[in-house]
Amino acid sequence: MGDRNQPWSFPVRIDEVPGTGRAIDLIADEAVRAATAQFAGLRAVDRFEAHFELEPDAADGLRVRGRVFASIGQTCVVTLEPIISEVLEDVDLRCIRVLPAAVPGARLPDLDGGLGAEEPPMALADGAVDLGAIATEFLLIGIEPYPRKPNAEFAFRAPASAAEGPFAVLARLKSDPLKR
Repeated sequence: MGDRNQPWSFPVRIDEVPGTGRAIDLIADEAVRAATAQFAGLRAVDRFEAHFELEPDAADGLRVRGRVFASIGQTCVVTLEPIISEVLEDVDLRCIRVLPAAVPGARLPDLDGGLGAEEPPMALADGAVDLGAIATEFLLIGIEPYPRKPNAEFAFRAPASAAEGPFAVLARLKSDPLKR
C-alpha cells in the first residue's frame, strides 16, 4: 500500500519497461480494497483490478494503456438500499520525465506531434509511474455519483391541501407568531 493519502501504490520505473513494452496485471488485495473504499467513501470495494500495457514513448517517457475494473458497494439515492455497481474505465496516458528547473533552457518535449492533445502528459516521479495511483484515479472517475437501483423511482405525492404542505407551519407562525 502507498502513503496514507494514496490507498494503492505500484510504482514501475521507466528503465523496467523494455523497448518491446510490458504488460502488468494488478489485483488489489483485501487491505487495498478496504483502504480504497474508505478513501472513496464507498460501502465496499469487492473487486478492484487493472490491466496495463506500458510502452516506451517519445522523449524518454512511457505510454500507459489499459483498463480498470471494479465492483463497488454503494447506496441507492432513491431507496437507500445497498447496491453493487460495476466500474469499467479505459486508460490511455502519456507520461514523461520531469526536466529539472535548474537545467538552463530545459523545455518539455512536444509529445502531441502538433495535433493539440487534449490531455497534457503526466509527470513521471523519480522516473517511475505509479500504476496503483492511476488505477485508483480511474476508479474514482468511474464511480456513479448518484447510484440508483434498477427501476427505483422517486414518487412525489403532492399535498392534498395547503395545510399539509411544506410551508404550512411557516404560514401558521406568520398568522400568529406567539403560537409555537
